[in-house]
Amino acid sequence: MQRPTYAEVDLSAIRDNITAIRRRVGAGVKIMPAVKANGYGHGAIQTSRACIDGGADVLCVACLEEAIELREAGFDEPIMIVGCALPSAAGDLVHYKIIATVCDMGLAKAISIAAVKQGTSANVHIKIDTGMGRIGFRPDKCVEIAREVYALPGLSIEGVFTHFPCSDEADRSFTHAQIELFKSIVEGVRSAGINVPIAHASNSGGILAFPEADFDAVRPGIMIYGAYPSQEVIKSIPIREALTLKSQIVFLKEVERGATLSYGRTFAAKRLSNIATLPIGYADGYSRMLSNKGEAAVRGKRVPVVGRVCMDQILIDVTDVPGAALGDDVTLYGGGYDYLSVTNIANMIGTISYEVFCNISQRVPRIYLNA
Repeated sequence: MQRPTYAEVDLSAIRDNITAIRRRVGAGVKIMPAVKANGYGHGAIQTSRACIDGGADVLCVACLEEAIELREAGFDEPIMIVGCALPSAAGDLVHYKIIATVCDMGLAKAISIAAVKQGTSANVHIKIDTGMGRIGFRPDKCVEIAREVYALPGLSIEGVFTHFPCSDEADRSFTHAQIELFKSIVEGVRSAGINVPIAHASNSGGILAFPEADFDAVRPGIMIYGAYPSQEVIKSIPIREALTLKSQIVFLKEVERGATLSYGRTFAAKRLSNIATLPIGYADGYSRMLSNKGEAAVRGKRVPVVGRVCMDQILIDVTDVPGAALGDDVTLYGGGYDYLSVTNIANMIGTISYEVFCNISQRVPRIYLNA
């Protein structure tokens, strides 16, 4: 590895987080982790294997390409696309045995035709919009839709599900209303004589705060990777971050008091300073919003990011780190430092931990520990 910037991913943390979820929901509830977006930046294939090893039942992705990547990597476990697919994808959905989300009849009919043509059957889950407002059938149409899908040849309605937009907020009223509405929908479908084995609703916030919404399965996302979905959510399950972002000092220089650094000259040294350059920047996913406010750890010492974050490089002030030298490891996220947790990084720049993880680019190598 010639470019000394990389992310360490502790797969034992992912396994342990899945195990902690299992302890909470019990043996009778399926765990359907979200491994989309390259495993939230952690690596889809390695993360998926850790989830399965930890006891997960179904892998959830966002699109067909992500599902095929896992199939071609050798995963035989159920894989579900939780987003919309176009009818033109029906043939591949059936061929690769991917569980599709049905949120319009056009896709359902296309999958039915493809399944019959391929001489097989396909499992689908019907999405109900109980308040997220993105995709899904209206609640008052769900029984009618379920009957239509049920009547199509080559299809099996394996599940019905919904999604919570604010299960991680202090105000729990909207989520409570969603849970009651979804319960009534599931009861209505099953009372109509349509056997739907798996009803599921809870994301990470739901798992943490609403055990009454476990139903038959839960879909953890950010908590798999060791971050809570918000500061307001009930932290009822202990988890730990899996990812540590690291770089190394590649250049050191002493600058005089008053010297300015980086684009825009937004930083001026207040003293004679020892400044280190790191080969990481916003092209690697280290946000430009961390200019003059990010932090790092060098030899166990807390140091500031100074000047603007560049595309490929950043500067840190190591004046107070005795013996700082070329090649020293620098921790930018995680590493057991509370101030470098991805949650704290996200709060610092006004975003969420999901985005911080997902923004780590492909040119940052992932090194896997405890595989």
